Amino acid sequence: MPIGKLTIELSIPHAQSLKDRRQVVRSLKDKLRHAFNLSVAEMNEGGTLWNQATLAVAVISSSTQSLTQHLESIDRAAHRISSGLSAEIADSYAEILSEETLPE
Repeated sequence: MPIGKLTIELSIPHAQSLKDRRQVVRSLKDKLRHAFNLSVAEMNEGGTLWNQATLAVAVISSSTQSLTQHLESIDRAAHRISSGLSAEIADSYAEILSEETLPE
């Protein structure tokens, strides 16, 4: 079974404190989890920059084609949700790991 990883680099221009940053990141993570039933984690938790965050999303599917479509849907939703939170996605990139490329 292939595994998909989507990395999202988030810019939060209005964040003036760690609390502002956490609020946006938590809201984005919760909305993605609810909409897609996926795993999402903040990669630079406790970072010193209040206006940036990196999230990693992981999903599994039975085929590479459906996984690709799922990752594209998640990326579109992340852009839409972040816009509603007054944040923007600076970059996002997907990676598909097949059984052959996974470490044993």
